[in-house]
This record gives sequence, structure tokens and C-alpha cells, in this order.
Amino acid sequence: MSTLVNAGKAEIAKLINGVDTPTAFTYMAIGSGSTAEAATQTALVTEITTNGGARAAATCSYVANYTARWTHLFEFTGNVTLREVGIFNASSSGDMLLRHLYPADKTYVNGESVEIIVDAVVA
Repeated sequence: MSTLVNAGKAEIAKLINGVDTPTAFTYMAIGSGSTAEAATQTALVTEITTNGGARAAATCSYVANYTARWTHLFEFTGNVTLREVGIFNASSSGDMLLRHLYPADKTYVNGESVEIIVDAVVA
């Protein structure tokens, strides 16, 4: 399960009532941090910015049953250890909508790739 963080909740609230014009959450970032998820987090613990693991525009879609989906294929050009993923509204900095922590590290080497799919159900 992912954690919808407070900054993301604030942007959703602004969108619902038109107080502000929020920026869509269309970027995916990966990291190696292992700190537990918390609603107060505003960034990944250790965002990856090298070796093909830099934040990138995700393919965004709506799937059935109130589900938003983000997909991105990361193609690595060096060693990367993946443990966390986040969804953001900017190519750098910006607001984080959610953060997911995987139960264990996964290491990738030059030439490997991984497609990450993040689903968020509005319930």
C-alpha cells in the first residue's frame, strides 16, 4: 500500500473546490531510501538521479473503479538499488502526491530495466 501524503491531499483539495490551479501529478521518481512511509513526507528519502533512474514523465491513465495509474519504464545505465517510488507534479522539486516503500531492496545493473506501475484508488 502507498501513503497519500499531506502535500498531495492539499493539492487534491485545491482541485476539488477551485481555490488554486494545481499542477497535475505526472512524474514518477524512484529512490533507495528505506524509511517507513509517513503522511508528512514531502520527498523521497533518497531519490535516484543517475544511471537512468532520474525522475521522469510517466504515462498517466484512468482505469476502472476510481483508479489513477502511472507507468514508466526505467532503463538503467549503471547500478541502481530501488526501494521507494513517488509520484510528483514537477520534473524536479514540486509536490509529492504519494510514496510507496517496497519490502526489500532490488538492485539493477547496466542494461537492465524495470517498468513500474503505480495505482492509486480513490476510495
